[in-house]
Amino acid sequence: MSISTEHLRAAGELVGAAATLRDAASIWRSQHPDMKVVLVDAMDMRDEKPALMLGARKVYLATSNGHCWSVTEQPEEADALILTQD
Repeated sequence: MSISTEHLRAAGELVGAAATLRDAASIWRSQHPDMKVVLVDAMDMRDEKPALMLGARKVYLATSNGHCWSVTEQPEEADALILTQD
């Protein structure tokens, strides 16, 4: 499944408005059970380019082959969101 522009817009709204990043991830999972979302420490993503920047929060796009994860800038390749907060 690829990440559509609608998914990105919805993710931006949700991540920006949620009380906590954990809340945002929980809500996203309940609304989009077919799409993975993970929370990681912002330091782990320091060399990657976020798809969205929402103040201290960032959203990255990721893809997985079932074993390894990689960050992508291409929404059509992505099947997961990575969330961080500085």
